[in-house]
Amino acid sequence: MRNLAHKPILLISFIFLLLCTKSFSQDLKTSVEQDVKFQTLLKEKQKINNNLSIIDNYKIQIFYGSGEESKKKLSEFKRDFKDVEGTIIYSNPTYKVFVGNYKSRLHAEKFLIEIKKKYPSALLIKPGK
Repeated sequence: MRNLAHKPILLISFIFLLLCTKSFSQDLKTSVEQDVKFQTLLKEKQKINNNLSIIDNYKIQIFYGSGEESKKKLSEFKRDFKDVEGTIIYSNPTYKVFVGNYKSRLHAEKFLIEIKKKYPSALLIKPGK
């Protein structure tokens, strides 16, 4: 009696397994067609991103406030520190002046000490955070 009860379950399982192996759900062939202009645009974007690495590096914020005041502060900073790059970033509702681009916190802190002599409110930040 027990063998008879297991035979339909075995038969159903075997048929189900057979159907699963014969199903045609997906092909392994994939083709991607891409415009040549897209590759050119992607290369240009990568060049720009290599030059502007805000997320990974430490920066020093020397000022935040209105647009005109931030432009004045940046030009004043560039007169004092000619070798250091600086940029203005708009962060609603204020503008921030970031200077320097340091991969290590140690280098950024050394320069922060020097900058604090002229800009006492300067602070070290990692913009991506």
